Amino acid sequence: MSDARMFWVAGRPATGEQTFEVRHPYDGRPVASVSVPTAAQVEEAVASAQAVAAQAAALPAHSRAEALAHVSNRLAERTEEVARLITAENGKPLKWARGEVGRAVSTFRWAAEEARRWSGELQRLDTDAGASGRMAITRRFPRGPVLAIAPFNFPLNLVAHKVAPAIAVGAPVIIKPAPKTPLSTLLLGELLAECDLPAGMWSVLPLLNEETAALVADPRLPVVSFTGSGPVGWGIQRAVPHKHVTLELGGNAAAVVCPDWSSEADLDFAANRIATFANYQAGQSCISVQRVFADRSGYDRLAERIAAAVAAQRTGDPWDENTDVGPLIDEAAARRVAEWIDEAVAAGAKVLTGGTREGATVAPTVLVDVPADAKVSCEEVFGPVLVIEAVDGIDEAFAKVNASRYGLQAGVFTHDLQVAFRAHRELEVGGVVIGDVPSFRADQMPYGGVKESGVGREGVRYAMEDYTYERVLVLTGLDL
Repeated sequence: MSDARMFWVAGRPATGEQTFEVRHPYDGRPVASVSVPTAAQVEEAVASAQAVAAQAAALPAHSRAEALAHVSNRLAERTEEVARLITAENGKPLKWARGEVGRAVSTFRWAAEEARRWSGELQRLDTDAGASGRMAITRRFPRGPVLAIAPFNFPLNLVAHKVAPAIAVGAPVIIKPAPKTPLSTLLLGELLAECDLPAGMWSVLPLLNEETAALVADPRLPVVSFTGSGPVGWGIQRAVPHKHVTLELGGNAAAVVCPDWSSEADLDFAANRIATFANYQAGQSCISVQRVFADRSGYDRLAERIAAAVAAQRTGDPWDENTDVGPLIDEAAARRVAEWIDEAVAAGAKVLTGGTREGATVAPTVLVDVPADAKVSCEEVFGPVLVIEAVDGIDEAFAKVNASRYGLQAGVFTHDLQVAFRAHRELEVGGVVIGDVPSFRADQMPYGGVKESGVGREGVRYAMEDYTYERVLVLTGLDL
């Protein structure tokens, strides 16, 4: 793997004085040495973003759309190269890395389309006599430069979900990738550099986490978009209460299998979907299936199927095309997950499959009879661990879904339209997926949570709204 020392300051390549090493999570081998921006380079990036803000906001729609479409097309052309870079730095199996690149292609494409539709609203005001002859035009304008802080688990697409909407609305953006996975974002910088965007409209600064506080506090960056852990996210919000802060934080996503989802085909489908999406990023996804509440009438049949499907998930070298579940981001993360499993077992939980660790890899694990206060149940595991529990009816199932500090997404396996609408009405989450796991996300739909899962929404158009504010123009003396 080639060395990736270059970062991007105001759209130009640069190197700093210090470096840090990126290592492959599966075996710890060095992947690249990444240069760290100096304080002067960080200042240049911020000052440039502030200086170019008015010019960026005034960019014609076609200019923004063409830049976004170019990035989308170039990512598609380089899919295999980018996927292999994701696997190298993140450790996710190649098949999932390719899927992430495909999603990023779509995210930039959607942003290009939305940039062309970003037109505002025309409103007659002469509905009352006092406003005769008046018309309002409402458009949205950028709040200012965006500080985008990205996590390690989707090192390309979760960056895309911050960068693409910013460019679409004409907001400068400073991208701070996760220190463990900066390489995909640095490559994205190469593609942005091919676009005809104003200098200063974007920077990629691979800073260490402890060096980010000053950027968060900088008044020239009025918008902070953060995806990551709850303690860090809420700490950002408390530190800068006067800023517009979007937080995409954790979850412990639940799937409910209702009494009517009972045929052999239904149970096979649910078991396979649950097994796949409890483990698809080694469980390192905010909407990975962590809790399953199955009606007691079908619990035994479902639990047996889930355990078998999870046991069939292949762990191993992420470069192997047959590997389903790769390592966690590092061995420390794997040790923590193994400790949580052991704590649950010591408290009375039973292991149906898995429960072991080898280096940074945790075997896909299914637990039953788990106490409600066990960490694997009430916290975010962020690992390949699944808890199954029997419930008596929909009332109990929905109550248990809601008995959580988190509220990101939930999945409800049912054929009953009334139950589907009830779930939408009652479940305290940002999204309800009917007939599938909570892990489904289309990149154009609104995505975000309630309670301790965060504030604000991503999903291209919804992030565009989040980065902007409404400004009304009132025209007077018109013959309407």
